[in-house]
Amino acid sequence: MSGLRAVVVNGSPSRPSKTMGLVDVILDTLGGLVPVEASRIDVYRLGLGGIIERPDAPPEVEAALRRAEEADLLIAATPVFRGSYPGMFKQFFDLVDQYALVDKPVLLAATGGGEHHALVLEHALRPLFGFFQALTLPVAIFASSGDFDGTVLLNPRVHGRIEIAVSSAARFLPALTVQEAK
Repeated sequence: MSGLRAVVVNGSPSRPSKTMGLVDVILDTLGGLVPVEASRIDVYRLGLGGIIERPDAPPEVEAALRRAEEADLLIAATPVFRGSYPGMFKQFFDLVDQYALVDKPVLLAATGGGEHHALVLEHALRPLFGFFQALTLPVAIFASSGDFDGTVLLNPRVHGRIEIAVSSAARFLPALTVQEAK
């Protein structure tokens, strides 16, 4: 493996989706700084169904959980439904080991119907990762439906926020720190 291992946990049930359109721009911007080896976990495609305890998880779910836990950078990306992240997104993180994300850099990204949903980043996602003692990166990214043409992010303001978020995140990412030390 070479480059930063970025794992996207995608909470969108739609394919394609605005959420993944946003993530694509984030990954492209990050890739401009450092080689990125990205993978994606689509929580709605895992078949989490009635899994309540990790030992009950089938091999493909266990593999996805391990990928998230072992990432250099976790990108938690979700649409907003009724003021918060969808239940299947939360169910995935209910299965993550309580201490596996300690100090792990987590970039928060969300999409929603309008700007009034932007606070989900601070009031729902940060507390979720605070439980895990993860290092949520200082700049989170939100885009509303009006920022897209279909699933293509068009708003230059959001593109600028992504650049700020990725530049700000650089000091927390192990692959960048090692590269700068050389």
